[in-house]
Amino acid sequence: MSINIGLIGAGRMGKVYAQTLAFSVSEVRILALADLDLTTAREQADKYAIPYHYTDYRQLLARDDIQAVVIATPTATATHAQVIMDAAAAGKHIFSEKPLSQSLSECDHALAAVKAAGVKLQMGFMRRFDPPYRMAKQKIDEGVIGTPVMFKATGRDPRRTSLEFARRENSGGMILDMGVHEFDLARWLMVSEVIRVQTEGDCLVYPELRGVGDIDNVVINLRFANGAIGNIDMSRNAVYGYDIRTEVLGSEGSLLIGKLQQTATLVMTRQGVTHDTVPYFMERFGEAYGAQVRQFVHCITQGSEPSPTGLDARQATAIGIAATRSLDENRPVLVNEV
Repeated sequence: MSINIGLIGAGRMGKVYAQTLAFSVSEVRILALADLDLTTAREQADKYAIPYHYTDYRQLLARDDIQAVVIATPTATATHAQVIMDAAAAGKHIFSEKPLSQSLSECDHALAAVKAAGVKLQMGFMRRFDPPYRMAKQKIDEGVIGTPVMFKATGRDPRRTSLEFARRENSGGMILDMGVHEFDLARWLMVSEVIRVQTEGDCLVYPELRGVGDIDNVVINLRFANGAIGNIDMSRNAVYGYDIRTEVLGSEGSLLIGKLQQTATLVMTRQGVTHDTVPYFMERFGEAYGAQVRQFVHCITQGSEPSPTGLDARQATAIGIAATRSLDENRPVLVNEV
């Protein structure tokens, strides 16, 4: 079965998905692309031999010969929920980059639209498709480390984002934008909902972020519904590389996921022993981006249900909103408060 897909958004992530769909998923054809910038839309359409391109994604959705869409509009435009609703109304199956929305009410509207239309929705939490994380999940499900009791995650970017993107009204701020992956992993690996958060964070390296309402370093403590505990640290100033690591401690053992070293080569001289580090997210999770789209296509062709779901995305957003409120109000916050 061959599927005609429409790609909505041709920016940084849109380019990733264009290449992935064009070269890594044999069952699909990118029939049309939409981007607000005509030059970008035309360039990407030419590059990947996409027959049609538009500046208005609704023209793409109006095509009866498109069965599914991949939504990769920029986070800062806060359009994911609306495009999902429009795509559902058009009867298209949907793969969407995170976040679903920065607003829980918008999340709920989007999920209701998907349910009413009877289409499939898969959210882009690519870390679930990373081989080390998938292996860890399998070990947890098999009971290899007993009952998970503690979750610890590190998520550090090698440089700060632009000030315009960092504004809360654009990206949701550091906690929502960066933390949504960690919150999703916490729920997935611990097999329990986060019920309470407590946040400590500040501008410690880039004072200019304070002017747009953001921070550059944060620690978030978690309490899970099953009694387990957790801790997440995130930073915008990991100048040494892209640092993504996770540990799940169980009653009978522990799992360490991820590493800072990219290649298994040590340089050993009189001056010391050195190694490289992971530069950024595509070098670390490139394989996972392809795997998640292949699963989406498989779910369409086989009639199975995709995962992670829209509800997974909503729950991660709820944790992020609660953690941001904890930072602002300097107190523990129950997730059900938001």
